[in-house]
Amino acid sequence: MTHDTAEGIPAWRRWAVGTRVVVRHRLPDGRLTDALGELAEVDDAGLMIATRRGPVRVAGADVVLGKPVPPPPPRRGPRAVGDRGVAGDAQP
Repeated sequence: MTHDTAEGIPAWRRWAVGTRVVVRHRLPDGRLTDALGELAEVDDAGLMIATRRGPVRVAGADVVLGKPVPPPPPRRGPRAVGDRGVAGDAQP
């Protein structure tokens, strides 16, 4: 999770560009939301995360929690006709 280090530096400042991260941050109206994607930029002002929906800029002061996460699982291929996806659910 994101915690200040002993030197007072936020943990997110140490994340390497290109790392997949999830960051919970505060919106202007006070609600919280998450940004999941590849860290595109990190500087004193905050982070830029390349998400599926486009780049998200998060001010450092708005970061509530965050952590590096593993890569997404590989995409599955299309299901075969008649495959219901549940074991033991086949019809005779």
